[in-house]
Formats: sequence, structure tokens, C-alpha cells
Amino acid sequence: MEPQALMQRLPDAVQQFRQERLQSLRPPQEFFDMQRVSRPADMSVATGRVKYNVNYFSGNYILLILLLAVYSLLTNPLLLIALAFLIGGYVGINRFIPEPVQFGSTTVEPKHLYMLLFIVGIPILWISAPIASFFWLVGSSSVLILGHAALLEPGVESEYGTVQGV
Repeated sequence: MEPQALMQRLPDAVQQFRQERLQSLRPPQEFFDMQRVSRPADMSVATGRVKYNVNYFSGNYILLILLLAVYSLLTNPLLLIALAFLIGGYVGINRFIPEPVQFGSTTVEPKHLYMLLFIVGIPILWISAPIASFFWLVGSSSVLILGHAALLEPGVESEYGTVQGV
């Protein structure tokens, strides 16, 4: 798929994501309800709670992951600079230099600029440890989400989820 086609579909994908997941955000009073926190009796109870709560609080958990990702970027400024350099350079080349440019007797093509962008940007990105940030994000979000989901008892509405209308 071409980058321009992908960029044109991006607003639709963001809109669909917002409608599907972020509309299911539960209020903070319900998400942080300390009255419903208890230790599960055994692994089957914990598994049942995790299944229910991950589905019920999916919007809140996605928001939590996004906040942790932003925190990870803000605490790793070199990664933020490398990503801004690579993304900004790619967008700048696409927007301002879509075809070859003549500088005196030298012709500079966009593919040369992309190559220069990646020759400079990829080592900076590698030094900024994106893999460590990714694994930190996966680990921290997993611990928080699974811990919250296992410790929070399902609400009363979970009892009525299996009842069929008469």
C-alpha cells in the first residue's frame, strides 16, 4: 500500500478506533472503585475476573497503555528526537521535495534524501533503545492491567450478562 493512500485512510481509522474503543470508557469512579478490590480465592476466580474486566474496561486499558507510551517517550528524549527526526524528515521530503531538484550541476533526487535520512536517523534511533522502551511498555502495561483486572471484582451488571430476555 502506498504511503499517501495510508495517510488518507488514517483519519477514518482513528475515527473508527475512537467510536469502537474509546466510547466504552468507564468513569474513573468505577475504574478506581476501592470497595470492589479483593484478593481472588483461586486461579479460576482470577481468570474469570481478568476475562470480564479486560472486556469491560477495554477503553480504560487502552488509554492506560497510551499514557504509558507517552510517559516512555517523554522520559527517553533521544527516542523522541529520533522519531521526530525520522517522521519529520519523511513528511518534509514527501511534501517539499517530491521530484528531483537541481543545485548547480548536481541533481538531488528524493531517493537520495531518503537514503541520507535513514543513514543518519537509524543509528540515532538504535542508540535511543526503542526495543528497551517497547519491552518496558509491554511489561508495565501487562502488570498494571492484569493486576487491576484480577483484583477488581466484577460489578453487579456481570451477573445479568448471561440472563436472556423473556
